[in-house]
Amino acid sequence: MTLAARQTALVDYYAIIPDPQERLSLIISRSGSLPALPAEDQTDAHLVHGCQSRVWITCRHAEGLCHFRSHAESPLVRGLVALLCELHDSLPPAEILGTEPTLLEALGLTRQLSPTRLHGLASVRNHLRQLAATPPQP
Repeated sequence: MTLAARQTALVDYYAIIPDPQERLSLIISRSGSLPALPAEDQTDAHLVHGCQSRVWITCRHAEGLCHFRSHAESPLVRGLVALLCELHDSLPPAEILGTEPTLLEALGLTRQLSPTRLHGLASVRNHLRQLAATPPQP
């Protein structure tokens, strides 16, 4: 599934909830069911700079696709970062680098978040792009 198609599917999934605050609660809740990032990966090497809350993201390149895992100290940030990782997971690097997602705007979440949180999420998006652009180590 392409990034654009996945974005449409996620918007359709969450848009059935009319209240953006309730939508955000579901995103936070749903992130709790995702596999946890092992503690040994929660290191400075995987830390996302530019976030108010500490966020770690790893990327494994396999068969031409990027596979992301994440963790954040704040439940709100953990949910939002997990949503962005879900959007980008199992896609080829070129698609991640060539497509700018509008998921948060489409879900009406940008109006619910502070400028500091939005800046942090932009840092997460940039970090995902950097990880996708980094070739796998032999």
